[in-house]
Amino acid sequence: MNQQQIVQGRIRKIIAIAIVLFMLFGLRLIEIQAIRASGYVQKADIELSKTATLLAPRGAIYDKNGIELARSISAINIAVDQTVVNDPVNAAKVVAPILGLSESELIPSLTGQRRYVLIAKDVAPSKWREIYSAITNYNIEILKTEGGISKRIGGFVPERSYIRDYPTGKLSASLVGIVNDQGIGASGIESSLNSILSGRNGKYVYANGRGNIIPGSEQIRVEAKAGTSIRLTIDRDVQWVAQNAISQAVAAARAESGTVIVMDPKTGHILAQASAPTFDPNNSATITQDKLRNPSVQEVYEPGSTGKVITVAAAMEEKLVTPNTVFTIPYSMKVAGETFSDHEKHPPQRLTTTGLLAVSSNTGSIKLGQSLGKDNLYNYLKKFGIGENTNSKLPGESAGILHPVKNWSGTSLPTIAFGQGYSVTAMQATSVFATIANNGIRVKPTILAGLVDESGKFSAVNDSQSVKVLSEDTAKNLRKMMESVVSPSGTAPSAAISGYRVAGKTGTAERYNPICKCYSGYTASFIGFAPADQPRYVVSVTIQDPKGMHWGGVLAGPVFKKVMSFVLQNERIKPTPVSQTHFSLTEAALKSALKSSKKDPFKSGA
Repeated sequence: MNQQQIVQGRIRKIIAIAIVLFMLFGLRLIEIQAIRASGYVQKADIELSKTATLLAPRGAIYDKNGIELARSISAINIAVDQTVVNDPVNAAKVVAPILGLSESELIPSLTGQRRYVLIAKDVAPSKWREIYSAITNYNIEILKTEGGISKRIGGFVPERSYIRDYPTGKLSASLVGIVNDQGIGASGIESSLNSILSGRNGKYVYANGRGNIIPGSEQIRVEAKAGTSIRLTIDRDVQWVAQNAISQAVAAARAESGTVIVMDPKTGHILAQASAPTFDPNNSATITQDKLRNPSVQEVYEPGSTGKVITVAAAMEEKLVTPNTVFTIPYSMKVAGETFSDHEKHPPQRLTTTGLLAVSSNTGSIKLGQSLGKDNLYNYLKKFGIGENTNSKLPGESAGILHPVKNWSGTSLPTIAFGQGYSVTAMQATSVFATIANNGIRVKPTILAGLVDESGKFSAVNDSQSVKVLSEDTAKNLRKMMESVVSPSGTAPSAAISGYRVAGKTGTAERYNPICKCYSGYTASFIGFAPADQPRYVVSVTIQDPKGMHWGGVLAGPVFKKVMSFVLQNERIKPTPVSQTHFSLTEAALKSALKSSKKDPFKSGA
């Protein structure tokens, strides 16, 4: 092989190698551009952009007139990526004063390898703008210095958030409730209707430039959906009067707690539900676990004399007595080896059914209970809703305590007849009186009026349920009888309202203490309605464990008067004429009335 052939062979080899290399390069180029392009783009996108949660605002809570009781206000959470904080000390010097922190407090949160550290929660948007401006100005100046790029501040990222605000403060705190740090309802309506009020979070991305968000780079990937707003049956003005009245009464009586409920008996709508002591939902320092409870539905107590209304109603419905049936009422009587007595000592009295209700006789109620029998009395308690949840939409609602007849002892019948030996919530007790006010029809109490969509359109929620408990005649007669309670001869003249017919019943019951398993302290209450002939509203007042004076008529009666007077005036209810059909309270008064009217002789009881 000559020299020329050798050279040509080498050239051919070089060309072949070059062709192979070009082919390999081409294939690699095809792979990068066509096959793996999307992957590299995605990788670059990951490096240059960040994904963040777009929080959804909770729905607002309104009163019946559209006044805000709870709302969501825009806020900012500030997070930091420690891996891109080049100079934690100088970063702290710039940011800490704006956040109201010391540099020593902030530096640990800026130091380390964590990619996400929350350093400030729910700050005003203006606060973030101040921080961003301070960081930008610092970086401009530091870049003018030698090696300044390594000292620039980065890693601070804002996240959209919302603050839950309660414009009425303490006014409806136990009712409306609060949300926790995660924005989830923790008490009150915020908790029980959390699934309605909660929205659905979205997602957004932003460009990441050296650890800082690039302004204007945000892009929403998944829209956040705001929670549904709700409208309650609460009237803010009535709530204010009720809250003020019960707070003053609890403080004056040095009581453990107190509640006021205002209810429309025909619809079951709750116009006010106030509790004391309360808290400021906008100030976490005032919030304690015990104050988050809503005593109107979570605290159970023995009703005492307000429970006598059920016993009297049952006896009348079963036609065992009339309002004018006369009884011999002893001061005390022995049943099943135990002695029961009235609250004030007296010689044997001849009282009508109306009279024993007016003076709240324990022994008279026992006689009625004995005539009814265990099964009958139990059945009427159940008809009135005792022992079952009212489903008022308030969280943690108790069903109360009512033991089945098979578990009753020898003393259960007499004690239950006069309102002890079973337990109710204030909401259940209010419902009992609302049933009598509504001509014997029990309507389920409710706090929710309806839903409000994003456009502000209101849709009523109609889930009212009604049960017939008493005949209309029994209910009407009972209302007339209960008017005697607020008469000068009754136990609650302090509840009388000038110009209006008022009916109701006092309650003064011993409180059962589960700690010592004994009775200590009292529950003082008054529940009534007005106008008595055509009731429009029911107001219940319950005061737990007052110190000193503990009679329901004395403590709860004036609170009822204050609240009911405002409700009647606020709703423009016309004054009612004085009733001329009151039933007699004593045998002597009944005989006198019968003699003057020449009516048939009265029916005599035991």
